[in-house]
Amino acid sequence: MKVVAIIPVSQFEPIEIILESVKHLKSLDWNGFDYKLIYVVDKKSNNDPRAEVLRKEGVVVLERNTTRGRRGGAINDALNLLDESVEYIAIFDVDSKPERDFVIKCIEALEKEDKAYIASSKRYISNPINLVSETIEVEYYLINFLLKKSAFKQFNGLIGVLKAKLLRKYRLNENAVTEDADFATRMHSMGYKAILVENTKIFEQAPIKWRDLYNQRKRWYYGGLQLWKYWKAVKKSNFKFAISWFSALTLTYAIIITAPFLLLAPPLLLYKLRKVKKLIVVFGLLIHVLILQSAAIMALVSFIKKRGVEWGQIERVV
Repeated sequence: MKVVAIIPVSQFEPIEIILESVKHLKSLDWNGFDYKLIYVVDKKSNNDPRAEVLRKEGVVVLERNTTRGRRGGAINDALNLLDESVEYIAIFDVDSKPERDFVIKCIEALEKEDKAYIASSKRYISNPINLVSETIEVEYYLINFLLKKSAFKQFNGLIGVLKAKLLRKYRLNENAVTEDADFATRMHSMGYKAILVENTKIFEQAPIKWRDLYNQRKRWYYGGLQLWKYWKAVKKSNFKFAISWFSALTLTYAIIITAPFLLLAPPLLLYKLRKVKKLIVVFGLLIHVLILQSAAIMALVSFIKKRGVEWGQIERVV
């Protein structure tokens, strides 16, 4: 069985993080698979050394002299390298750290469901080092709960394993700010399913600065506003999916309504994290709600005024 992992590398990513990615992804259980890792590098200059360093690690490298389509464009360009014999495509970011059996578990789930287009797992934070990332760590517990309940399972970044024939056929929309949510909406609207695999995990880095969180979520919110063009197709599809999709695209823009529920946070944090010092995260959650609400408002303003949004660098923990 041929499996390919595609890892987009933006112009901002430091070489230390990229090399750690190679080391970790090579350590996964690829037993029984004919696999290869493809790193798609958006060059930051003509003498960008990252691609050459990657080649020395024995992985396939595709260099791009453009940022066309950003992440979506990088993945689409990688698809052009693949032949029809590739059955599954895993997509990871450079900070993705799936458990060793992640790919195997996801493929096993996809093999059992004809209408599935992607399989992935719950997400967890690998760098809870300050109030910002610890707050997002708690947010992810809520996201994982909602992901299990929702009929619109949208895995951020399409990080997971996809059926190659479907990704090749429908490809990513390079004009979408959030190409992952765009693809998920289209696939669900056509009756395909996303599978949550609960017996494996994947870890990733959270922003460690409030400014980075604001910029990240503003971009996500802006991308969510672009999805309304699919409303007619969504409402003609599965009812449960339509309700979940509609809720995701409305409640997130009024996140401030969740603020009163922060009163319930202290006992829940103690129960989940078992550490009194983690109660400081209650303060972080308040900041978090205010930042997300601000990001939603500014995304709406930018969308109405057709300003667009910029992709910025998010500081990594090396």
